[in-house]
Amino acid sequence: MKTFQLEIVTPDGVAYQGGVESLVLPAWEGLLGVLHGHEPMVAVMKTGPLHYEKDGKTEWLAVSGGFAQIGPEKVVLLVETAEAAEAIDAARAKAQAELKEQALKSKPSGDPDYAKLEAGLLLELVRIKVAGRSGR
Repeated sequence: MKTFQLEIVTPDGVAYQGGVESLVLPAWEGLLGVLHGHEPMVAVMKTGPLHYEKDGKTEWLAVSGGFAQIGPEKVVLLVETAEAAEAIDAARAKAQAELKEQALKSKPSGDPDYAKLEAGLLLELVRIKVAGRSGR
């Protein structure tokens, strides 16, 4: 299978750079699959699990918000965060999700912190899901 270059960039730097065979990312409209030769496009990304195939192995990441610039031979993802499955502490993510869920219950939906807590809870749930995909 032909490969294309994937670059995942966060505010902290490059999270991944290399050749991949396929990519599935959480676009705003739903999951978006990419193979070599994809038509050029730009997509808005949302918080969710992302995976790519490299040398016949699937690698999973938890990503949050950003943009995907897709071309026939290169894809650049500009995301707020990107965590590999192996780097996620599932127990800590579960504890954080529970804390955020409890905090949401005590705040009215009009509270300025409500949306921030909701986004944080979503990211923790994605981290839990992705951690379950780890080979550890």
